[in-house]
Amino acid sequence: MLSKKIRQIVLFTVIASLFAAAGYWNIRPERFLNAPTLAVDENAIDYYATNAHSRQFLPDGKLQYDMTSEKLEHLKASEVTQMTQPKMQLYRGTAYPWHVQSERGEVNPDGTEVELIDSVRIARTDEKNRTTIITSTRMTVFPQKEYAQTERDVRIDGAGGVTTGKGMKAYLKDGRMDLLSNVRGQYESR
Repeated sequence: MLSKKIRQIVLFTVIASLFAAAGYWNIRPERFLNAPTLAVDENAIDYYATNAHSRQFLPDGKLQYDMTSEKLEHLKASEVTQMTQPKMQLYRGTAYPWHVQSERGEVNPDGTEVELIDSVRIARTDEKNRTTIITSTRMTVFPQKEYAQTERDVRIDGAGGVTTGKGMKAYLKDGRMDLLSNVRGQYESR
């Protein structure tokens, strides 16, 4: 009887050892290190809004900018917000804002940069009723810095004429535009 118990214990130990070896063989840490990563859909939208409206104020309480968009889509993977028909008025605390608009736009994750895409138009009428209109196919606007730039072709209508060039740096607070190359102007004589 004792030998039957010993045989059972030995048999059970052998079977348990085989299961342990098989389990170790199938569950090796190396197997998990080479596990394939799950594909991330770069275009997955985690939220959206229609008829969106946003306002930003200066520390003194004056309006810095007012922005609207027909549709916003926030991309989960990149944290970029895509806009349809964005329109922004950069007040800079004054009564004469810059009106900024385009067909599409993208806002970076921290909101400091707005990439305007297709039919970009920036316009302003000053206190003397003089209108300045800047057009391009693509432009980057930095609302907090009141600055815009592009490497694309630019057209500026204003000051009694038309100026064109390739590339621009626009200091919206000062109303100053620097065209970078291929600058041409056509002005009316008075």
